[in-house]
Amino acid sequence: MEYSKLKSGTDIRGVAVEGVPGEPVTLTDEVVEAIGAAFLVWCERHLSKAAAGLKLAVGHDSRISADRISAALQRVFVRYGVQVLDCGLASTPSMFWATVDLPCDCSVQITASHHPYHRNGLKFFTPQGGLDSPDITEILSLAQEGAHPAGEASGTVEPCSYRKDYAARLRKTIQEGVQAQDYDHPLAGFHIVVDAGNGAGGFYATEVLEPLGADVSGSQFLEPDGMFPNHVPNPENQEAMASICQAVQAAGADLGVIFDTDVDRGAAVDSLGEEISRNRLVALASAIALEGNPGGTIVTDSITSDGLKEYIEETLGGHHHRFKRGYKNVINEAIRLNQEGVNCPLAIETSGHAAMRENHFLDDGAYLVTKILIQMASLRKEGKDLNDLLAPLREPAEAAEVRLPILEEDFRARGEQLISALETYAGEQGWAIAPDNREGLRVSFPAGQGNGWFLLRLSVHDPILPVNFESDSTGGNREIAEKLLAFLEQHGQGVDIAPLENFVRS
Repeated sequence: MEYSKLKSGTDIRGVAVEGVPGEPVTLTDEVVEAIGAAFLVWCERHLSKAAAGLKLAVGHDSRISADRISAALQRVFVRYGVQVLDCGLASTPSMFWATVDLPCDCSVQITASHHPYHRNGLKFFTPQGGLDSPDITEILSLAQEGAHPAGEASGTVEPCSYRKDYAARLRKTIQEGVQAQDYDHPLAGFHIVVDAGNGAGGFYATEVLEPLGADVSGSQFLEPDGMFPNHVPNPENQEAMASICQAVQAAGADLGVIFDTDVDRGAAVDSLGEEISRNRLVALASAIALEGNPGGTIVTDSITSDGLKEYIEETLGGHHHRFKRGYKNVINEAIRLNQEGVNCPLAIETSGHAAMRENHFLDDGAYLVTKILIQMASLRKEGKDLNDLLAPLREPAEAAEVRLPILEEDFRARGEQLISALETYAGEQGWAIAPDNREGLRVSFPAGQGNGWFLLRLSVHDPILPVNFESDSTGGNREIAEKLLAFLEQHGQGVDIAPLENFVRS
């Protein structure tokens, strides 16, 4: 077993369930126990505490392999004297808060986010936040070596119902934020539909919204079911978003909210049944974050729209800092800027990962939705709604993404070489290269030449060159794509350009 192959950014991920052709199980009990033992060694190194003295919380989302993996982790933790707190079904963000509130030295969440039912993974937290990519590399290297704490001891396992405390934290945030006359029921009179996608987020309807007075009738897929029988629990998935939009319209609700499997991402739907996701979600979160931070900087990923930049800088009076794709990249950049004295209250990716400085820069879908609800309630006092806030956001006429596979074995080197060649070519053609380009190459075109932009970048993990297109004119994306295709026909050796050819012809 090559443990390094289980690394996925700041997570460990693999196949956990048999039966999918061509995907043998990689997260076996033996592998999970080896990773658990390696994590304890990491803790001894970085927390300066013997494994036998650790207090460690374990939680999981609704996946069908969760109980097996949790049992394997707990076996190895108990073997080395750890006091294990079994949190059972939990959201990923709540497992960070468990380290603060219980408190405990560290925690493990068993999740693979929105990935298919047969996959699973591990995320690790300390009170300082989630472990980063180098930490995951170290843990997997230790697992490969068979590393484990020096001596065995007798640990313990006790059930821990932390989720009720986490829900209480969210309720308190809403009560304090809304300051309603009926303080205990600030959401009375609001109809809010929740779609948990059969993941871990159903508690938000029953343990957060209902006790605060909200009508949650019409909510759907709140029951945990690790086979995800209704739709992929993913706010970026078109079928999932169509489902929650339809549910909001059918219920006549004021707002709809949808979470991914482990609730570290969320999105919303307005009272008209229109999505508040991607650029609209970033705009709304930016408006909320900048209320107490005039002139603040918002860090986003690289594929946000030109209209969003105008909204942040001209409507809200803030600064927009585009950075690399990957939620941890965006969060780390925001942390870096704050350390340098830049007032940066929000890091957000168009995928729905949103991390606020006031919330430890934790990407927490439930917290994001909580802040949206506070904003909605505040606007109602003024006779307004969320659409009034978002009205100035200029949205493109067209937006699309095309993914080009890299065929060469050293895909990263080939991708970087191609992007470099494109930059030279763009300069020769007189194209407008974005001055705030921090990932790949972003090029803009005026009206009459596509009236928009493309961004060619290298995928964070995969041998893929994603190309994002956006235009303010109907048909503009195809016009821009034709210009890029002309370059790739000359310089795109080792890259499958057929998807772009098909896009141009469609």
